[in-house]
Amino acid sequence: MFDLFRKHTKIMMMVMFLLIIPSFVLFGLDGYSRMQRSDHVVAYVAGQDITQAQWDGVHKAKADRMRESMPNLDAKMLDSAYARYASLEQLVHDRVTAVAAEKFHLFASDARLARFLQEDATIASLRLPNGKMDMERYRQLAAAQGVTPEGFENNVRLNLAKQQVEAGVRNSAFATPVLADVALNAYFEQREVQVLKFQSADYLTKVHPTDAELQTYYEAHPDMFQAAEQAHIEYVVLDLESVKKSIVLPESDLKVYYEQNASRLSGKEERRASHILIVSPKDAPAVERQKAKSRAEELLKAVRSTPHNFADIAKKNSQDPGSAAQGGDLNFFGRGAMVKPFEDAVFAMKKGGISGVVESDFGYHIIQLTDVKMPHLRSFEDLRPSIEADLKTQQAQHKYAEAAELFTNLVYEQSNSLKPVADKLNLVIKTERQLGRQPQPGSVLGHQKFLDAIFSTDSIEKKHNTEAIETAPNQLIAGRIIEHHTARKLPFAEVRAQVQQRVTEQQATVLAQRDGKLALLKKNDKTMPAPVLVSRQQSNKVPHPVVQAAMRADTTSLPVTLGVSLGDQGFAVVRVTKVVHQDHRGTAKQGSEQYVAAWSAAEGLAYYDVLKQAMKASISVPKPGLQELATSK
Repeated sequence: MFDLFRKHTKIMMMVMFLLIIPSFVLFGLDGYSRMQRSDHVVAYVAGQDITQAQWDGVHKAKADRMRESMPNLDAKMLDSAYARYASLEQLVHDRVTAVAAEKFHLFASDARLARFLQEDATIASLRLPNGKMDMERYRQLAAAQGVTPEGFENNVRLNLAKQQVEAGVRNSAFATPVLADVALNAYFEQREVQVLKFQSADYLTKVHPTDAELQTYYEAHPDMFQAAEQAHIEYVVLDLESVKKSIVLPESDLKVYYEQNASRLSGKEERRASHILIVSPKDAPAVERQKAKSRAEELLKAVRSTPHNFADIAKKNSQDPGSAAQGGDLNFFGRGAMVKPFEDAVFAMKKGGISGVVESDFGYHIIQLTDVKMPHLRSFEDLRPSIEADLKTQQAQHKYAEAAELFTNLVYEQSNSLKPVADKLNLVIKTERQLGRQPQPGSVLGHQKFLDAIFSTDSIEKKHNTEAIETAPNQLIAGRIIEHHTARKLPFAEVRAQVQQRVTEQQATVLAQRDGKLALLKKNDKTMPAPVLVSRQQSNKVPHPVVQAAMRADTTSLPVTLGVSLGDQGFAVVRVTKVVHQDHRGTAKQGSEQYVAAWSAAEGLAYYDVLKQAMKASISVPKPGLQELATSK
């Protein structure tokens, strides 16, 4: 209904990142963060510091969870300045609500905790068929978040207590039908408008700025014509790939590995089966399940009496829409492709055999194994490249920690050169001649922590190595400045073309707005183009400022004519000729619910602002500007 949310998916995803995803656990940093500026304070809440290390840990944990839940998500979004700042704001929010919960004596009882754990889908998936909790998998779930089961439950309890802080305000929000109707009427209302545009681009050929005007503009806007601060650096990167290059494997190790894993590396056994399915979900009433099972047993008798008619019987009786038309044929599949009861039955059968009635979560199956495809055993020479790659990866993962410690120590102890660490670990010293301070997501040199280190006072003045910076899992980088160039104003001759373009565009805009305002005064209706319908949800290719002005215009007496500045795009004369009321009764209930939800969210945010002031919460890191937002899109 509200297309705005669908049209701005990335922006809404960042809002989701900030507001929706719960953060139960604050993960610790990896072992080498002790060498970084982890104690740098980035925010304050109720007299307590929030450090860079805590911020990094929370962002990494959230990014990992989002990558796991949405594998196709653009990784650049998670590394953007906006995504990182959203994590900091969420961390401040969590700290504010935690302090408020303690101050207001809010807590989650054992009964509330138990009810949450019973209702949570992730926890429910850990239950055994008899309804008991699989404690081993439960411990694994907690361990994946770096805590014990008791610690996990304590974090859930704390999160439930924090939710109570704002829940009282959010859950009490309401909107009367009259208010909701006014808002929805305004949202759906359409207005017929005529728009006469005076576009700056049409005036570019009509202006010819003088040299004096160009020079004046250049002097008045020194910040526009700056050469950014840059550094010529050299750097080394330690990662799994660089560790692999130093590993030499004896031929005997490769052959032993081949002998032990030849069958696995050659491929997996695949089986082809057909089945007849009588659908009966696991949560269906027992009477229905029994009825479905009896039907399956009847069909099993028919199949066993005439095995050659399996396909015909499947076509007529199977309730699997994906395979019934093909006589129940499921084609070839390996282990892990089917639900476990089905897979266990198939891989226990002999070719041509027919199973008994097999029960799964989907219902009851009768299976016929029609073919078996065994993998072809491949030779050592054929598999040698993949074996060598596997073994090097395994050894690199074991050796990386040792190499990382050596890397960290060497760049610190021999701080005047990267050559010792490069020689010791067989790394390549790389260079970058024009490195700026602006983070570049996706680039090892664009990581914020590395940029902070390379442009630090110690690095610039003494040209010492930076500390070892972790820029990704199993990836460390260190660098040093060779030459540093401060920001400087570029000579006029060098930027004359840019100055001329800006002045020309500015003067063209002035002319466009002047002509537009004159046309508004004349009110010559004959020059107005054909009318179009616009609304708050459908612009019909009309510029946004025009739509906003048209929808806000006083329509007591029509037609009404107004002027709208389009900024550096020019000017528009807008004539509103008709108001069209839309019938939204078909979506009234849904619209009213969304209006109340929006009102609830607004009241919750307003209350949170009050809490922040009361807790003296502040963030010392500047919020990313428009440039960072454009980069993140």
